[in-house]
Amino acid sequence: MGIRVGIFGYGNLGRGVEAAIRQNPDMELAAVFTRRDPKQLTLQTEGVPVVAASDAAAFETKVDVMILCGGSAKDLPVQTPELAGHFHVINSFDTHAKIPEHFAAVDRAAREGRKTALISLGWDPGMFSLNRLISSVILPHGKNYTFWGRGVSQGHSDACRRVEGVLDARQYTIPVAQSVERVRAGEQPDFTPRQMHTREVYLVVEEGADRARIEREIKSMPNYFADYDTTVHFITAEEMKRDHAELPHGGFVIRSGVTGFKEEHRQIAEYSLKLDSNPEFTGSILVAYARALHRLAEEGQFGCKTVFDIAPAYLSPLSAEELRASML
Repeated sequence: MGIRVGIFGYGNLGRGVEAAIRQNPDMELAAVFTRRDPKQLTLQTEGVPVVAASDAAAFETKVDVMILCGGSAKDLPVQTPELAGHFHVINSFDTHAKIPEHFAAVDRAAREGRKTALISLGWDPGMFSLNRLISSVILPHGKNYTFWGRGVSQGHSDACRRVEGVLDARQYTIPVAQSVERVRAGEQPDFTPRQMHTREVYLVVEEGADRARIEREIKSMPNYFADYDTTVHFITAEEMKRDHAELPHGGFVIRSGVTGFKEEHRQIAEYSLKLDSNPEFTGSILVAYARALHRLAEEGQFGCKTVFDIAPAYLSPLSAEELRASML
């Protein structure tokens, strides 16, 4: 029997996790938990129960790892500590400024429940976090720069959908091209968030909604839009379906540093991603780290962890001998 995985929340990310589980023979989907009417959900995996979120605790002995697929704005801060008392949990919480307080809440709940938790897994935070760490210790005299996009941010789109009167939303993050080129040329400027990215929002709103209020509320939202030049477009549901159905994303981490006794040699390290499907790639990361989480739990390493705490070998289904022979 493989690692029994539960999916808590069946939106774009939940479906991405389901697809990733099918590509990993040592994993199996145990159940999907939803706040919607379970009868309304149709999964891609046959024979898997769809359960009301309120009944999740009854599956405590039937799920080895629970992958939480809700939004960072409202869902994960509440759901993760609650579920960490019953399950080994993993999430993609991506509000960078609030990670320390989220970690503390989840760590406390997981330790009380003798469970293991992993938070803020994805490509940023997650894969980009690792690359920021690795490049900064290799090139201690330098600066890290992270650029996202052009692509759809699931977290920012979800935050827009939480605004009263908004029916649907897509938020595109766009790097400022001139700033990217300056860093790739070896400069080490000090940028403000506004100088690194712009944000573009497409909204479908309720008939008669106060568009001026909605735009003002979005543009002033802390941690999401307040520090950026943001353009808001109001469109129809038909235009949203026609022009914004896909969820691409990507970006790059660049470390600009110098080495040598006189620091005379310029060194640039860059890690980049170009993704057709943000939720499917993020789901694939969560599934890989679910394997690591399961191993940590079996070792009794309770409490909350982040990507920095996980040995790479724990992510792979291959043995240590196989890894040394095939990938080292």
